[in-house]
Amino acid sequence: MALAIGILIIGSSAIFTRLADAPGSVVSFYRMAIGTAVLAIPFASTFRVKRKLPARGLWIALLAGILFGLDLAAWASGITISGATIPTLMGNMAPVWVGLGAWLLFKEILGLDFWAGLAVALAGAFVVMGLDFSGNFDLNQGALFGMLSAFFYGSYMLVSQRGRIVLDVLTFFWVSALGGTITLFFLVMILGDSFTGYSTATYLNFLALGALVQGGGWMLINYAQGYLPASLVSPALLLQPVLTAMIAGPLLGEWLTPTEWLGGAAVLLGIIIVYRSRTRKQPIADPIAPAP
Repeated sequence: MALAIGILIIGSSAIFTRLADAPGSVVSFYRMAIGTAVLAIPFASTFRVKRKLPARGLWIALLAGILFGLDLAAWASGITISGATIPTLMGNMAPVWVGLGAWLLFKEILGLDFWAGLAVALAGAFVVMGLDFSGNFDLNQGALFGMLSAFFYGSYMLVSQRGRIVLDVLTFFWVSALGGTITLFFLVMILGDSFTGYSTATYLNFLALGALVQGGGWMLINYAQGYLPASLVSPALLLQPVLTAMIAGPLLGEWLTPTEWLGGAAVLLGIIIVYRSRTRKQPIADPIAPAP
């Protein structure tokens, strides 16, 4: 039940982001800030009975937060440019970058099936982004931001693997959220965007993203991952972009073209192949992560 509700909630995150009439950096800042504030109470209640937290774990969590903040900003910016569905789909390519990162950084041996899955996913990504080899070039900028989001989130997952060794789930989650909030605050300042002056509806969407999605949906997913096998959780999380597409069509009028559906299906197929190629080599595989 926690997994199902969590997927439904995060599937609506792109819709709230699209409905918020604000720059992607601002939307992401409020989402992280509100979510961090909501989770401060349960974090503080458990912190009172803990020993001193290791400095190494805290620094890793803060680095993860920086990467997660950049991930959110790229993803939300893509949504403001081209709609809810395409950036969310491309953001789910994080497991591909995790596999490549594990290959480059941790010398993990990747089989032929991983590279086949990578080729299928990238071919689908090229189709979604509007690239072809006939000389035509109509780049979908939202898809490009979604790819950038997936890269940052894949980096976040790699860092998280190290941080979760020395910190428990709630501590790591909250400290990284704090790091992401600080990162997004400075990003808004650097870009010259405004923190205020938005409509009531936009602030309500900020609240939904922070309290419902960041504070509720993500914790439900993390809770489910602690009790259910990755072989069940990870494929289920791929329903997120499908749910987003189903909601965005009638609610926002953002209907995918047949070509985009075909490319999207190739991306999801490639991700599944990549994931299965790694689960056969590891007792516990990196979960397919939900896009922001």
